[in-house]
Amino acid sequence: MDNMDRISVALERARRLAAERKKATGTGDDADLELIEAVEAIKEDSLSSPPPPGEFIGEEVSSPPFELDERLREREKILHPDALGPNGPAYKMLRTQVLKRMDQLKARTLAVIGATEDVGKTLTAINLAIAISAEKNRSVLLVDFDLRRPSIQHRLGVEPEIGVEECLEEGRPVTEAMVRIDGYERLTVLLARTSIENSSELLADQNTAAVVAQLRDRYPNRILIFDLPPLLLADDALAFSPCVQAALIVVEERRTRREDLVRSLELLREIPVVGTVLNNSHKPSLAYY
Repeated sequence: MDNMDRISVALERARRLAAERKKATGTGDDADLELIEAVEAIKEDSLSSPPPPGEFIGEEVSSPPFELDERLREREKILHPDALGPNGPAYKMLRTQVLKRMDQLKARTLAVIGATEDVGKTLTAINLAIAISAEKNRSVLLVDFDLRRPSIQHRLGVEPEIGVEECLEEGRPVTEAMVRIDGYERLTVLLARTSIENSSELLADQNTAAVVAQLRDRYPNRILIFDLPPLLLADDALAFSPCVQAALIVVEERRTRREDLVRSLELLREIPVVGTVLNNSHKPSLAYY
């Protein structure tokens, strides 16, 4: 029973007691009337109060899905719906191994993190989200929490009117920053719009944790994938780490140093790392360890 239900029950009980007392005595009681008026005022105030940050009712995304430009999809190397295309098998293999480990951990929140910048973490997050959503019994919410340099919107060719950072700062429902992509069933994207300076403080805020919990618990088969800033260049990922149950580290051959990977694993020692993705390797496809 939520707070509104409790208020309604209390109001009904007060009315019933007042009616019984009036019937027994033949007169009303000013104290009863005052109690009823007080409970009604509380109920009215509760109805008019804004919801907690991130709280939403009904459908998450009310706007129609947008169409992903085919040329943009090819240029950005984004998977086709159902993870079809030449890179599909590699991401499906990554999906299967990641989900197997996450199911073992009973985890539904995954951080996709690069040790350093420009190693392909955002593309990995997008395509992994598409691959997971291709499974009929899974749904995915892809969240752009790289609030220092948000880029998912550019990858998808979307110009959101509001970003998740504004929702969190202003206490607005995060559904206002959600979009769906035409043809990509079971995939929802929560977009960031602009870079902000206080990103790590915002990600560490209790309201953000509450929003993540609401998003995670809304659907039992949902996987949340967070695209986060590089681990060694900002404290955002560590600030947000209490909100995630697993991490996937993305590195790039000839770009990520061994000591950077070792340091990243040390920083994430309290979070299960489900694997490491190696981009741009000499092998013909994406590698997973």
